[in-house]
Amino acid sequence: MITDREIVAAYERIRADIVRTPLEYSAPLSRRTGARVFVKWEADQVTGSFKFRGALNKLKTLSVGEKKAGIIAASTGNHGLGVVRAAAMEHAPVVLFLPRTAAPAKIEKLKAAGGIVEFHGASCEKAEIAARRAARRSGRVYVSPYNDPEVIAGQGTIGLEILEDCPEAEAVIVPIGGGGLIAGIAAYLKNRKPEIRIYGVEPSASAFMKASFAAGKLVAIREGRTLADAVAGGIEPGSITFPLCRTFVDEILLTGEVRLREALTLFGRFHRRKIEGAGGLPLAALLKNPASFRNRTVVLVASGGNIDPVRWEKITGLRPGK
Repeated sequence: MITDREIVAAYERIRADIVRTPLEYSAPLSRRTGARVFVKWEADQVTGSFKFRGALNKLKTLSVGEKKAGIIAASTGNHGLGVVRAAAMEHAPVVLFLPRTAAPAKIEKLKAAGGIVEFHGASCEKAEIAARRAARRSGRVYVSPYNDPEVIAGQGTIGLEILEDCPEAEAVIVPIGGGGLIAGIAAYLKNRKPEIRIYGVEPSASAFMKASFAAGKLVAIREGRTLADAVAGGIEPGSITFPLCRTFVDEILLTGEVRLREALTLFGRFHRRKIEGAGGLPLAALLKNPASFRNRTVVLVASGGNIDPVRWEKITGLRPGK
């Protein structure tokens, strides 16, 4: 189990190099939902996503020899960007394993950030398997996007900031992909304020954790397409995030694509924020279930903002600055 003490230690380790992201009260979202709504803008984090926190904490716990040997990760998006930036700061060479199907724009973004890219397999899952094997063969450190206690502790520092900035919070709503973000946040908050309620949100089209909760074990499901592509995909067998979520998360909510599109549009209209699909999940869940949160102090974790501007405009119908 990840403890609040480990998360405090992670915060002391990384606090000088991360952004303490704003926790902003949203009057328009409060009026719309009947809750007292705050938004934790992790889109303002280094590399545009919460992933930098976990990657940096992981690398800062490595020995000089481990850093010198190098890092391997598998990611086409936020995790890859976070690992590349953290590795540069810690002077560790890094190789990213990507599927051959990775979008050219994402490949160029990772290369521009300084990553050395190799292509393995036709899916993210296969690239991840290849990365783990290569790390074992070469002696390099594999940095998981979520299945790692140091990564989870790094993400948990968001919970520490939430409780310091909004001690009256009664509910926190967090996106779920592999579970590292919510596992860290929930572990800290439930240890420090047991009465707080932690809600995870998945897109209905890719609800792996919800199905696994129902089954009592990690299960595979058939997926559909979702705007929240950063959280799509299965959870690694044996992942430590599953027992952590079962211990600390109170409920998992689902939301459809219509609500998710509405959430991204409202973030843009009310706050002039370009939030990616996964970051819109908490607001989408609140919009779907306003009666459950009425008159409560609610924090939404807007986990990232790395979305192509053209795609964002198509989703929201908004123009920059509008």
